[in-house]
Amino acid sequence: MKLSKRMETLEPSVTLAASAKAKELKNQGLDILIATVGEPDFPTPKNIQQAAIAAIESGKASYYTPTAGIPELRKAIVSYLEKFYGLTYDVSQTLVTDGAKFALYTLFQVLLDEGDEVIIPTPYWVSYGEQVKLADGTPVFIAGEEDNRFKVTVEQLESVRTERSKAVILNSPSNPTGMIYSKEELQAIGEWAVAHNLLIIADDIYGRLVYGDDEFTPIATISEEIRKNTLIINGVSKTYSMTGWRIGFAVGDKKLIQAMIDIASQSTSNPTAASQYAAVEALTGEQDAVEEMRQAFEERLNRLYPLVLEIPGVKMEKPQGAFYFFPNVKGTMELCGYSDVTEFTDALLAEAHVALVTGAGFGAEENIRLSYATDWETLEEIVNRIKAFVEKKRRK
Repeated sequence: MKLSKRMETLEPSVTLAASAKAKELKNQGLDILIATVGEPDFPTPKNIQQAAIAAIESGKASYYTPTAGIPELRKAIVSYLEKFYGLTYDVSQTLVTDGAKFALYTLFQVLLDEGDEVIIPTPYWVSYGEQVKLADGTPVFIAGEEDNRFKVTVEQLESVRTERSKAVILNSPSNPTGMIYSKEELQAIGEWAVAHNLLIIADDIYGRLVYGDDEFTPIATISEEIRKNTLIINGVSKTYSMTGWRIGFAVGDKKLIQAMIDIASQSTSNPTAASQYAAVEALTGEQDAVEEMRQAFEERLNRLYPLVLEIPGVKMEKPQGAFYFFPNVKGTMELCGYSDVTEFTDALLAEAHVALVTGAGFGAEENIRLSYATDWETLEEIVNRIKAFVEKKRRK
């Protein structure tokens, strides 16, 4: 059977592929340490679990829900943004989706015609470019330089803007780098986007996972003009340790949201009912567990950061948010005789039994991603194994 042309260029997710390969080897009995997928290692908080159980036992979770989400959850999203963003939206400006990933997918489907361009700063989350291509659009990558903490400037963005440019993606805190744009940086980018009528796609999924004295500024909060030009993408997966529940949401222009609802009506019909009732509790209920998890991630960050820097050849700025390290391993690879980061990552898996993600999938040929969303003993042993691998391989 001949597949569609779009499948000829589609690249599978490197994070999911790395995770699947690691789990396959683990199932074969190998002692594989996995730090690939961005998945909190904490159970979903009890109050959220109980809300889902109650919805199931009452029968509320047995039926199709409205495509855009149950009214209770759409109202909870509005309340959540008012509480944490200080912004007021109408319920009609919200859409609940099967994970934040599908919110992005539906957005590109309704936004792009063939050849329309989306500007994507690199390093980038692996699915941005592929989803743009699936909508017949053209991803335009612009490098966030490492000496600027992987962030792009207005001057860089303007250098790639064309008459086909439709949108720019901002992911802050960033996956994979953990870096955060300042309010001043966001204001400059926001005003540039408004001036050129470019939609700002604000992927805020890691906004509650920020450490030390750093702060997350939602770009939609900077001015009313920028807010009107911004579509917020968020969800419950990272903040509430609910990756398996698959609930994301989009908030923004009513016309755009309605178009996304129409796409969802012909694809997924609606998100899982029980997960939606759980998400209501997540957004409106007790938030103590969120802070406990955030503090645990921060402790791991602070403890692991100096250990990662001890790996020969590694260079890295300390991340400000999310739960990833994205070290530059060019020097490490040179010590060990590697010139390709994917080859280096594969060797770590095959020989050191450490599963990380190649930076090539994020648009960074000198970096690897290590998720610290796992227990401390595993993280410490991962670093020890990498050190031992380098010492064994390094050229004398």
